[in-house]
Formats: sequence, structure tokens, C-alpha cells
Amino acid sequence: MDNLTHSLAGLALGELTHRLLPREPDAGRAGTRRRLLLTCAAIASNFPDLDLVLTLLAPEPLGYLLHHRGHTHTLLYALPQALLLLAAIWLLWPAARALLRTSPQARLGVGASIGLGLLLHFGMDAMNVYGIHPFAPFDPRWFYGDIVFIVEPVFWVALGTPLAAHVARPWLRRTFLALLLVVPGLFTLAGFLQWGSFAALAAIWLLSAWLTRRASERSALVSGVALVLGFVLVQAGSARLAREQVAANLARLDPGARILDTALSAFPANPLCWTVISVTGSGDAYRVRRGVLSLAPGVTPAAACPFNIHGEYVGQALGGLSWTWEERGSKARLQALRAADCRFDAWLHFARTPSVSGGVATDVRYAPRGQRNFSSLPYVQQAEAGTPCPAPVPQWGYPRADLLDLH
Repeated sequence: MDNLTHSLAGLALGELTHRLLPREPDAGRAGTRRRLLLTCAAIASNFPDLDLVLTLLAPEPLGYLLHHRGHTHTLLYALPQALLLLAAIWLLWPAARALLRTSPQARLGVGASIGLGLLLHFGMDAMNVYGIHPFAPFDPRWFYGDIVFIVEPVFWVALGTPLAAHVARPWLRRTFLALLLVVPGLFTLAGFLQWGSFAALAAIWLLSAWLTRRASERSALVSGVALVLGFVLVQAGSARLAREQVAANLARLDPGARILDTALSAFPANPLCWTVISVTGSGDAYRVRRGVLSLAPGVTPAAACPFNIHGEYVGQALGGLSWTWEERGSKARLQALRAADCRFDAWLHFARTPSVSGGVATDVRYAPRGQRNFSSLPYVQQAEAGTPCPAPVPQWGYPRADLLDLH
């Protein structure tokens, strides 16, 4: 997920933790505890992304592909991260140190905020098509949720509106509240969201603002968390239906092939529209297809799904599914490239939906019609230029081990 979403989720965690704990004996200590828990939860919810500093360990694009969502996104390294964050708070914040010495509630809250904040980061990153490998090195496989877009405005509005209502200064509170509605509106005008999605976001914004005014800030925040959880459940159900429709479509198109993987990328704030990338295999041959699926073609045809999110789409969909790009490949060629090129082998530790064409390897989860994206590796150019082999190479599992005959 994007770091704004991680931050809002962390702030919601810190606020709820503070409000669920017994009160501190005086207002000063209560204020310090609230600031402490908000800070700990917000930082912990972003802390694993510090692995971005490790991207310099290998030439582009391998530095990012191999080291982002790497070791700091594993359960094994969660404890060192928690201890490091706690040590920084203890050393750099005298008021927090004094509170932690005397308040068992504050100590419990800090432990919960940091521990749950880290787990929240892992869980949210696991929900999208990028995936994580949380159990490495014991289990190096990637796990993909394929249910929530990596930038999801439902999270912003549902969590951000009640949090903005907590801001003490009226002008700042009104500014934050306005931005939470204006930004999705601008995204809609730019073609990133449908108007129906914007209407749903506006309804969530109004409900949260009404609950904050009529009930309580805690009620609005709990309702926001419930809305987020409900949205995730709806997305999970929609993803299951999407897989079923893709499988039925592929059985008609390519009845002799085996479906190796179906990668789903959700459209933001829209459970009806999905980008679909399938990998099928038959003997030595495999095929990668990319398209768009509408679960309700009578309401939202595939061609009407937001153009600016995942690229161009055609309008002639079969039952709501429109394939827009296809590439055929050979398992033997893929295996030969892996054996001959250390850079290509390292890239395969990341690539889930590989496209190999014109001396460039690209994971087509992130761009349509073979266009280059942040995952594109010009392996021929790098070999000719003498680009060194990346070292060390984290031994994440090969997402396409089935094409490499590594099972």
C-alpha cells in the first residue's frame, strides 16, 4: 500500500489503542500518552519501508525488485524493527521515557501500537498484486492477496475523515476534511475513478462527519475501521468471482492448457472492475494474457472501467472479460536465459507474469501491451555493457517456478 494509507491506518490504531486503555490520572500524562501512541503506531506502520535504502545494493531495476518488500517485510525481522523503534523513542523523547517508567498502561499501549503497527503493514501489503514473502527464510514463497489496489481511496476517506475531525485547530481540521473529498474528486475528473466510486466515497465522508458530530469521535473511528474491513471482505468476494469467470473463459479459449496463475489487480474503490493477467501452460509452451474484467457488464462494461488506471482497453468483451494483450513463450527458452544470465536469474525471483521480448524482460502486472515499467530489465543491454551480477541476491522463491521446472 502507499505510505499515506499506512500512516492513516497507523494513526487509527494509535487513537483506538489510546481510547481503549484506562485513563491516565491527569490531563498532561493523558496527552503525552496519546501523542506517544499515535507516533509509535504511525511510524511502525511505515517502518518496514525503510528497506528502500537497500535498493542501491544492486543495479536498476534489480535493487528495487529484490530488496523492497524484502527482509524488513518478514516476520523474522519484525522483532528487531520493534526494538529499534522502541529504543529510538526511549532515547529521543524524554517525556515519553518518564511516562513509560511510571505507567503500565502506557507500556502496554506502546507495545501494542508498535507490534500491531508492524503486522498491519505486512497485512496491508499482502492484500495487493505485488505481494510479500512474510515467512522467509523458512518459507521463501511470495504470497499475493490480489484484492485491493495499492492506492485505495476508500482507506483514505474511511480512516482519514474521523482522524481529521480530531485535529484541534479549526482551520487545519477543515482543510484536511476538504482535501479528503477534493482529492478523490480530482482523481475522478482525471479518469482514475468512476463517478459511481466518487459518490460512494462522498457518502462515506458524509457518514463519518455526521457520526463525529452526532455521536462521538470514537464511534466515527470505529465505524471507519468497520467500513474498511467490510470493503476488504467485498473485494475478497469479488476477487473469487473474478477468478471463476477467468477460469471459465480460459477453458473456452484454450481448453488444453493448464492455468498456472491468475493475477488480479483491483481498480480503486470499484469492486466491479479488475485487471486480469493469466499464465497458462501446455507442454513446453506457456502463454501470458492481460485484460480487463467487469463483473457487471450490464452496469459497467469492461471498456468503461477507468482508462487511466491500468492502460488501454478494447470494447468487445466476452461476458465482461476483454483480453487486450497476449504473449507466447517457451519454458526451455526461459530456463536457458536463467542459466546463461545472472541478472535474468535474479529478476526471476520477482517476476510473476513474465514477458520476454526484444532483449527486455518485463513483469506485465504493471503495464499493458508490453510497455516498460519499473520491473523492466534490459538484460541484453546490461550484458553487453558488462553490468555486474547483483550480489547478494536474496533467495526469495521464484514466482514462476512452475515454468522453470523447479518444483
